[in-house]
Amino acid sequence: MSTPGTSSPRWPSDRHEVLRAVRRLLRLARRWLTTGLRWVVHAWRASLQVRVVATTMLLGLLVVLGLGSYLYSSISDGLEQDRMTTAQLETSRLTSQVQDRFDESDQSSQAGLNLLAQQTIKSVAAPGGDNERYLVFARSLGNTSVQTVQTVLSGAVGLSSIPAEMRQAIKADPRRQQVTLIGITDPQTNQQVPAVLVGSQVELPVAGKYDLYVVFPMQREQATLNLITRTFAIGGFALVALVGAIAYVVTRQVVNPVRRAAVVAERLSSGRLNERMRARGEDDLARLAKSFNEMADSLQTQIRQLEGLSRVQQRFVSDVSHELRTPLTTIRMAADLIHDSRRDFDPTVSRSAELLHNELDRFEELLADLLEISRFDAGAAALDVDLIDLRDTVARAVQSAQPLAERWGSTITVEATGSCQADMDPRRVERILRNLVVNAVEHGEGRPVEIHVAGNDTAVAVTVRDHGVGLRPGEAALVFNRFWRADPARARTTGGTGLGLAISLEDARLHDGWLQAWGEPGQGSCFRLTLPRRAGGTIGDSPLALRPDDAPSRATAPATPTSRREGPGRSAPPRGVVPTATAPEQAPTAPGSPR
Repeated sequence: MSTPGTSSPRWPSDRHEVLRAVRRLLRLARRWLTTGLRWVVHAWRASLQVRVVATTMLLGLLVVLGLGSYLYSSISDGLEQDRMTTAQLETSRLTSQVQDRFDESDQSSQAGLNLLAQQTIKSVAAPGGDNERYLVFARSLGNTSVQTVQTVLSGAVGLSSIPAEMRQAIKADPRRQQVTLIGITDPQTNQQVPAVLVGSQVELPVAGKYDLYVVFPMQREQATLNLITRTFAIGGFALVALVGAIAYVVTRQVVNPVRRAAVVAERLSSGRLNERMRARGEDDLARLAKSFNEMADSLQTQIRQLEGLSRVQQRFVSDVSHELRTPLTTIRMAADLIHDSRRDFDPTVSRSAELLHNELDRFEELLADLLEISRFDAGAAALDVDLIDLRDTVARAVQSAQPLAERWGSTITVEATGSCQADMDPRRVERILRNLVVNAVEHGEGRPVEIHVAGNDTAVAVTVRDHGVGLRPGEAALVFNRFWRADPARARTTGGTGLGLAISLEDARLHDGWLQAWGEPGQGSCFRLTLPRRAGGTIGDSPLALRPDDAPSRATAPATPTSRREGPGRSAPPRGVVPTATAPEQAPTAPGSPR
């Protein structure tokens, strides 16, 4: 109750407020538990030292529990057996004393026998302390004597604490001591304690046979076991903690060099090729550090050599491409003049003029592609970004490839879904789509070419699907390599310069997008271009699947002849991501990396 002038705390009177408070507490507890579990899981996965120390402590705890349980059981059994042996000897002595006094007495009246029994029991009972014992003197089962002596107790233990089985056993075998364990209530602490109960039989003059039960409480043994339990618990936890500390120190000596090696490896992978590990001593870790440093030296030398060769190659491609411009322009002028006058020549020379004109077209395309590749290699390529509807770009690419499709007898269908506007360079995206559509027509064997356009919250995508011979396993990882061909032994009768898909992949990467390939023998192939909606944005997931829905499973796909797909591309996928022809769809690890 609150007194006048004081305020009592206000508790929510509404049941709904109480429920809301309980829910908030539960949510907070669940959040803390989730955070703790996440931290534990992260530490377990991220740290070898944590795993080793935790495993060592867990195994140490199991060993301590097992050994402690065994020792506790052994000590408990030993104390119990020793106490029972001592109790039997003590009971034999007490029984002899009681019987001798009864034999020396000449009492025959009931009152005299009661007094004799009380004096005898009290005289042999211990005064207390560590040797405290309780005596119970009671009439035996089956005693038919007329004289009856009342039950005599020396302490707080009465006849109700004596099991009926014990009394029956004494009746069945009166010459043998009966021993068992019972539980009694300690009058001082009012708690249950174990006790040894020993029963035997004595005979009173005139009154007949009576049972003498001696109860030996085991407080001292119980205290000893409690002390041993506390000692085991404290010692066990201290031992487990000590083992964990030792494991921490030992694993630290091994983990620290490994962590330093990981840091040095990360710096090497970032381009800091002069980083090295410290090598001290002559142990295994020192040899590991020396071997790591030797490997780093070798890699640094080879990388520098490769960088030099790459610079020479790029410079060579750039120089050759530019140097060929002037003579090619002159040859083009002469070839055009000859080609325009071919009707005045004989048929053989006229045919040669046509071949020269066609091959010069191919040569100009190759030179233009080499110049574009040199720009990518030199890092000089730049985007001219504008907000464009991808469907318009697809329509222009299809229109430019329509004459080729008519010659091959292929039909091109376009299906668009959702909003397809995105920030892009229309010239580069149209070049990518034109390459994909032309490749699909040339390698589709006159079958239909299907184009799907779609968008989601983070990206827009285009898939170009043909139904030609498809790609063999592993070829989807090679179609973006420069000048790669499915069958090098065959003459090039279709396709362009062999650099189209390589340039397309670089254009896609320039947009922070993905260009990926799928194909199976006899099922055709599918190329997917995915671009972020905003320039510099990230792609959460492509709105279109790379593997077509109508493609059968790999187990039922029939075998087909060698693929005729000729597609150039990258010599190696970025950041260790290798595209595969039949792999299930997964999100790439980096923008622009083929699956």
